[in-house]
Amino acid sequence: MTVAFAVWEDRISPVFDASGTLLLAEIEAGQVTGRRQEPIRGNLPIEKVVRLKALGVQTLICGAVSRPLADMIAAEGIRLVPFVAGTVDEVIAAYARGLLPGPAFAMPGCGWRGGRFGRGGRRGGGRGRGAGRPWPG
Repeated sequence: MTVAFAVWEDRISPVFDASGTLLLAEIEAGQVTGRRQEPIRGNLPIEKVVRLKALGVQTLICGAVSRPLADMIAAEGIRLVPFVAGTVDEVIAAYARGLLPGPAFAMPGCGWRGGRFGRGGRRGGGRGRGAGRPWPG
């Protein structure tokens, strides 16, 4: 399985929309069997999605991501695991062991609620949606 990690230096990139580099990891039976870095060409959201598809990405692990870009990624059948923080090596190892998504790698302020990330930690998540709507999904 090809898993892409949006990276910035040695960490998961805080915002996928602005990320310029992917680390692609081949993960089979809980083991990383290969890794390589690939540039993300273009600044438009659709260009990022086309690049993910061209690279054969099945899952994308990233920090924050805009709703329109997240929707485009999902529409292409790519599994999205957003709001992840940490060093690249720690996050890859956690994913290979089945620990993502999980609270140990949640971006600060993104809220971890019983197996799902939610937007904001307060009622409504700052979006006028009552008790808040878990996102993505």
